[in-house]
Amino acid sequence: MNPLGPEFLDDDQVQAAVTALDIGRLYRLVNRLGVSQRQIAGLTDQTQSEVCEILGGRQVVNVHVLRRIADGLGIPRARMLLGYGETGPQAPPTEEEVAEEVKRRLVLAALMNEPFLSLRGEPIIVPLPTDDPLPSRLSTAHVQEVRTFTDQLVGRLRYYGGQTGLFGDAVRRYTRWMDVPAPEEVKARLAAALAELHTMAGWACHDSGLDGTGYFTHGLPLAHRAEDTYAITNAAWRAGAALVRNGYPNDALKQFQLGGFWAHKPTSGTDDLRLPTLIAWLDLNSATAYALMGGLDEATRHLAQAHDGWEPRDAFERAGMDRATAAIHLDLGQLDTAEQFATSALRSQGEGDRVDRIINELLLAEIHVRAGEPQGLKLAHQAIDGVRTVHSVATRRQRLIPLADALEARPGTDTRELAQAARKVAATRI
Repeated sequence: MNPLGPEFLDDDQVQAAVTALDIGRLYRLVNRLGVSQRQIAGLTDQTQSEVCEILGGRQVVNVHVLRRIADGLGIPRARMLLGYGETGPQAPPTEEEVAEEVKRRLVLAALMNEPFLSLRGEPIIVPLPTDDPLPSRLSTAHVQEVRTFTDQLVGRLRYYGGQTGLFGDAVRRYTRWMDVPAPEEVKARLAAALAELHTMAGWACHDSGLDGTGYFTHGLPLAHRAEDTYAITNAAWRAGAALVRNGYPNDALKQFQLGGFWAHKPTSGTDDLRLPTLIAWLDLNSATAYALMGGLDEATRHLAQAHDGWEPRDAFERAGMDRATAAIHLDLGQLDTAEQFATSALRSQGEGDRVDRIINELLLAEIHVRAGEPQGLKLAHQAIDGVRTVHSVATRRQRLIPLADALEARPGTDTRELAQAARKVAATRI
């Protein structure tokens, strides 16, 4: 029989507290019925100080204490998963089983927006799971999982920018697989897949305004372990590209030259169909570095090499090459040619490559502003609004600041205000 009356257990708040094993909340509801802390202690075979601690937020997980509370307040044990319910005797659960049930109740409490509280009255946060158990042996399916997950993260990077946290988690999880037994061929393929994952993690850091050197330096030994020409060249290109517009074009050139060396070195990977595109990118970025350093002849030569004998495989490659070419012509002050390539890039741009599309729009706006064309301010306004929607710090710093400089070089209050807005967005923490 329930000493608190038959209506007690029918109350919705009481049912919620019992379901969540929130004993402190349950005691507060009992208090509201006029039952003192001393009386609660007497009913549940506890001391008054224990009742006071529970009301203060102490969590109750001890199976024996929970049984006394259930029996003392007339709550069927089955409702608290403590056995001896309405359906007859059951084997009493162990303390470990009760602890596991408390964890499940924590989720229910969170869903009801009713957090469990610690002794200090703070919400109890269950730690996140640690890394998954390692496989007992690797197969090609594991390699494919790494490549598929990398592709998914690259898709997010191209659409939203950033993603350093997700890349970092993937690197930590999958790199552990190198310690798992596997046939040598599988281990080599895994090393190549991990090299690409590390390289893209480094690139995500660059895009987020962070230093990705650690990822590049850890990825390169994996690429060498796999003897994968593409992976080595890709790491060299991405590492250099992270430097070229950050004020280190000369250091970037050294990375591109090393990448070119590996791309043309006779190895088992030189028949990779992705290499011609990568070599073209090395030339394009080399042209960018020379243009930033004022080397017109070398920039022009590498730009011609990038386009000589290479055809993009899809619209994404076409848009990327046209965008990079437009930026180089802009660096060289060749505004008409820059506009042609920037416009072509926008036409080829896919919907999923949102970050690149915004870079294209910033480029085109800067070209029109520098040329003094009337629609320059409209394009600049649209581009500034667009860059607010992505997490790419690199885009903000490398393309928004030059646009602001171009705006400030034009007379008028509108251009100055727009330049200030551009600088404000560029300085905003994402």
